[in-house]
Amino acid sequence: MEYSPPPLFKQGPSALARLVFFVVLALALLISDARFRTLEIVRGVVGAGLYPLQRAALVPRDIFMGAADLAVTSATLRDENAKLRAKDLQLSQQANKAASLAAENGHLRALLELSQRLTTQSLPAEIQYDTRDPFTQKVVIGRGAQQGIQNGSPVVDEDGVIGQVTRVFPLQAEVTLLTDKDQAVPVEILRTGLRSVIYGTPKGDTLDLRFVPISADVQTGDELVTSGLDGVYPPGLPVAKVVRVDKQADTAFAHVVSLPVAAVRGARQVLVLHVHDDALPRPADAPDAATVAKDVKAKKGAKAADGKGAADKSAARPGDRNDADKTAAEKPAAKSTEKAPAKAAADKKSEKPAADRKAEKAAAAKNAKPQAEPGAQP
Repeated sequence: MEYSPPPLFKQGPSALARLVFFVVLALALLISDARFRTLEIVRGVVGAGLYPLQRAALVPRDIFMGAADLAVTSATLRDENAKLRAKDLQLSQQANKAASLAAENGHLRALLELSQRLTTQSLPAEIQYDTRDPFTQKVVIGRGAQQGIQNGSPVVDEDGVIGQVTRVFPLQAEVTLLTDKDQAVPVEILRTGLRSVIYGTPKGDTLDLRFVPISADVQTGDELVTSGLDGVYPPGLPVAKVVRVDKQADTAFAHVVSLPVAAVRGARQVLVLHVHDDALPRPADAPDAATVAKDVKAKKGAKAADGKGAADKSAARPGDRNDADKTAAEKPAAKSTEKAPAKAAADKKSEKPAADRKAEKAAAAKNAKPQAEPGAQP
């Protein structure tokens, strides 16, 4: 019987030989994969085979995380919702404020450019509120007499004319808007140079260009600017634009409806212009013959009335006239009384007899002789 050791004690290659073999094999595989990528296919096949095992191993983790998400309480969700709502409201307010500031910035930049273009002195102001009267188109600005606002000054924005200052207070001023029914502005058509006057309407939404002859060249879309003939509004400021022209055969003037160029009710910041009227005084117009005749007749009537009044005055005061006559009569009497003593003395002197005169002469000679004798003696 052949003797063989049990399998447990069978001896193969030594441990050192096996270690060397596997080290060499590993190095060969590493070098071949790094150089020639020979194990890409093997790696893909092994990864695809192990993917189900990886997903099965991740199932406990997914279950734990899902349970943790379900454990979030409703209170936490409410707190987060409230915080998000507050942040959304804050961001919306900031966005609205930024939009308002951007619009105001653009408006102020346009006003600054307008003030630089204007040759007249201007003062910026802000509209505070509308007046209480619903039948007028008026607003109140935050500038007054202490800031240099004058009554009658025009008010404009970057688009055109807004209105005119009609009342001035120490710290505020009242501005009558262009669309008020009592407001009038002298204008001219920019295309043709035709001059006229534009008025507001009772409704306050349109403007009425009056005193335009029916034969005048006025078209829809014509731009109206200030003519500057009144000495208040500088020439060339945009006022309105023609939207409708109605010409009827039975009237002498055309009905021209216009819309203001500037946002009369939407303006917030405006410019108040201070216009210096340096124009020469207008010459007096030569009156016609009818006016001259009327003035002459009026003067004659005035003179007749003055003469009649003087006569009535003298008749009404007879005592004063008698007193004047008495005074005039007393003056010559006083003069004659003053001259009477001198005349009486002269008459008495002339009435003396000739003998007396001779005696007086002899006495005078006698008195003079003794005075001369002592001077003759040594």
